[in-house]
Amino acid sequence: MARPVTLFTGQWADLPLETMCQKAKDFGYDGLELACWGDHFEVAKANAAYCKAKRELLARYGLKVYAISSHLVGQAVCDRIDERHKGILPDYVWGDGDPEGVRRRAAKEMIATAKAAAALGVQVVNGFTGSSIWHLLYAFPPTPQSMIDEGYADFARRWKPILDAFQKAGVKFALEVHPTEIAFDIVSAERALKAVDNHPAFGFNFDPSHLAYQGVDYVEFIRRFRDRIFHVHMKDVGVAKTPRLSGVFGGHLPFGDPRRYWDFRSLGRGSVDFEAIIRALNEINYRGPLSVEWEDSGMDREHGAREACQFVRRLDFEPSAVAFDAAFER
Repeated sequence: MARPVTLFTGQWADLPLETMCQKAKDFGYDGLELACWGDHFEVAKANAAYCKAKRELLARYGLKVYAISSHLVGQAVCDRIDERHKGILPDYVWGDGDPEGVRRRAAKEMIATAKAAAALGVQVVNGFTGSSIWHLLYAFPPTPQSMIDEGYADFARRWKPILDAFQKAGVKFALEVHPTEIAFDIVSAERALKAVDNHPAFGFNFDPSHLAYQGVDYVEFIRRFRDRIFHVHMKDVGVAKTPRLSGVFGGHLPFGDPRRYWDFRSLGRGSVDFEAIIRALNEINYRGPLSVEWEDSGMDREHGAREACQFVRRLDFEPSAVAFDAAFER
């Protein structure tokens, strides 16, 4: 196959890593994208011996690791901190819950994550950035542009030192463009890049699902940011063909509620055109892993993870090395 197929362990962090390795091998995956929560990859423990043990564990099951993911801590770097964050952060990052203290400890943890990734031997950390201005999305009461400008300035102030540390460690940070982050579509992704002066350590973990339900051209995203696609998530989303009782904003309904306009689906069962994505990834010469982030509230996750692996393997293909009509040339 053209690229390794991996499984993101974020939705499986209730299971010990060795159990996850057993399952991933059985499902047919080439490797794992390790979440920095549960026991899958613990940044605070990531010395040389710890990282060696993780690599050896994966190797026993014929698996490799190409990236780790720190979505939860990264979210707290720029966010307006509230009680929800306590449930996703390590106790030592949450501390006393003072918002600015949480943000600073989260930034420190992200720097430690870059060093831990280097010790593990991976060059990409996927994650979130958080955003101090997400609550201003709808712009009412009327929002002066100065408030938006300050949000991007806040992102730059907090993330540039982190990105400098990533660059020093030889690791890249790949933001998963996603609602609630500083970048959630093409326009905001361009602005985020500009805010950090096109920092060489800053790029994107491409995930089409979060772009599709917003109506964003996810294939154009690949082409526009061809030099900044550091990692790829394969995740599907079902978008209703007829009106529903809630819209793009979800109506405060939980995932899995049939009244939703959109919901995540197992790969191949939603609305995303994955063949167009593979062709675009071939066009930009992306050679990294295709990492399945499996989410589907209506399906057993083991069934879904297995069929998702098979789906990606059937779909992926090498680009052509020769024009199909070259045989007719004289």
